[in-house]
Amino acid sequence: MQLRLRAAALIVTGALAATALLPAATAAADTTATTRRPDAAAAGWLAGQLVDGNHLETGFDGVSYPDQGLTVDAVLAFAAARTADQVAANATAWLAKPDILAGYIGDGTTEAYAGATAKLLLAAEVRGADPATFGGVDLPARLRSLQTPAGRFSDRSQWGDYSNAFGQSYALLALNRTPAGAPAAAVDFLAATQCADGGYPLNFGQATCASDPDATALAAQALAATGRHAKAQAGLTWLAGHQLPDGGIASGGATTANANTTGLAAQALLAGGRIAAGLKAWNFVAKLQAGCTATPTDRGAVAYDATGLNPATTTRATTQAVLGLSGTGLAHLTAAGARPAAPTLTCP
Repeated sequence: MQLRLRAAALIVTGALAATALLPAATAAADTTATTRRPDAAAAGWLAGQLVDGNHLETGFDGVSYPDQGLTVDAVLAFAAARTADQVAANATAWLAKPDILAGYIGDGTTEAYAGATAKLLLAAEVRGADPATFGGVDLPARLRSLQTPAGRFSDRSQWGDYSNAFGQSYALLALNRTPAGAPAAAVDFLAATQCADGGYPLNFGQATCASDPDATALAAQALAATGRHAKAQAGLTWLAGHQLPDGGIASGGATTANANTTGLAAQALLAGGRIAAGLKAWNFVAKLQAGCTATPTDRGAVAYDATGLNPATTTRATTQAVLGLSGTGLAHLTAAGARPAAPTLTCP
């Protein structure tokens, strides 16, 4: 991975080009609170967005609400960048509060949400927490209880079943880290959803199978982690085939590339050994990052698209972008050894 990031540093021509990126090995030895690494700079900016230093919020109709899912994304981003570990620990403790936890994954009786449980389980494992006692909940057991005979992880809710390929992929990645491993039926279920073109759909059971870039990036990582390498590589081939000339990838149904989708794709491509395509995606995301010419409070943030930074989209875009800029796959993500401080971008 260090060689990959060195290669990526050589091709970057975007917002951070003026700051001469350090090789990964050199950056890892740096103990200061500043950084020239794009992933660490983005994570440092992201750490500054946490409300009360422990959670992120999402605005709706002029009101901000705590967003557990986005906070989990940030925890994964901090681990990927191997920085801001103290903030990540604070966020993890916030997620473990009983009311916050129940509001995200359900109460476990009338309400239990497969995708949220799976993603939180992965984050707990990445953080090195005990997933069997997280906030008083046995997350692996809760998740396994949501598996249907067909292998699908489904919601148990009075509001209906909204489970999809995101949750199925996170479930395989998370359960694969447990001693029992990912259930074979669940792996088979995800593998069987592959569309004829090689990609994977977001929603299951559709009349027409429509491959989705974000779902494919996650499914490819989950299937590779559980031994379905041919299925995973087919998904990566589909992803690479949908790159635009600038290296970006548009989300399902869109024509313009964005940092969210391209960040996930870059992570999947690099982790899956598709270096050329992965570096093109990496470079696209790097160009959307605010560098030293930006306002100090914006430096390190990643814009959703070429229109520039937008408070409504930048935080979420940055969480996804960090995954691609780090190049570390979800299957191997760990917070072990991460630096405690949240760095700022080094500028002249």
